[in-house]
Order: sequence, then structure tokens, then C-alpha cells
Amino acid sequence: MADADTSTTITGRCYCGATRVRATQAPHVVAYCHCTDCRRVTGAPVAVFAAFDEAVVTFTPDEGRRVAANPGVTRTFCAVCGSPLTGRYDYLPGQVYIAVGILDQANDLAPQFHAHESQRLAWLHIDDELERFAKSARSQLTDAAK
Repeated sequence: MADADTSTTITGRCYCGATRVRATQAPHVVAYCHCTDCRRVTGAPVAVFAAFDEAVVTFTPDEGRRVAANPGVTRTFCAVCGSPLTGRYDYLPGQVYIAVGILDQANDLAPQFHAHESQRLAWLHIDDELERFAKSARSQLTDAAK
């Protein structure tokens, strides 16, 4: 998505509609994450997140409830319905990862690779040609933001 039109506006909302999100640029990257933490936070067998510069994203009325259950990771949830909204990672400063499922343009935000493939559920088979990283794909996420 790094080559995407930077005038793109991305919008979304939580399940109940109490929290809305707006990004004034397309995400740097969209990725599957198979890690246990992302599965637990989303309740899904695999998560998909879109990475944005924090400066281009706004939440109305705010980003909701912050939870830091693991060192170096802060997640936010709608204060009303509890929908997972974001993830922030100390090793990826200035970026916010938004759950693609809450975005109105989710159909246009196809993942570009798989992160934490080593933690993929054995029964989950996604048949695609995307690159798969056994761990976090940190360098790809950092490079995409440049």
C-alpha cells in the first residue's frame, strides 16, 4: 500500500458505532497475524491489521480503553462495546495498527504477507502466494513505514 494514493480517506467504526476512526492516507501495509495474542484479542483464528502513521488517524470521540497486558504492546478497545480497535508496538514507533474488520474499506485492503506463521492454527489453511514470516516480520513492517 506504500504506493497508494495518499489522498485516500479510510473510515470505520466499532461494532456499536460509538467509536469512529478516520485516516487521511492509505495504510503502509496490511498483514495477517497468526500470533496467539492477536487471535485472543480479536477472537478470530487469524487477525488482519492495517498499519498507519499515527499522525493521519483520528478517533471520535476518542480511542477508547487502553490495555497493556504484555510489555511493549498497547491495545485499544471501544469503551462501550469492547470491539478491538488498535495495536501499538514499542518496536514500531509512530505507527498504529487498526483491525481491518472495523474499516469500511476492508474489501479493498488485502493482506500483503503473513506474520507469525509459526503460530498459525494447524487446521487453518489460507491458500495464497503471500510471503510468510515465522516471526513478527518486524523489518518488513518498519520498511513499509519509510
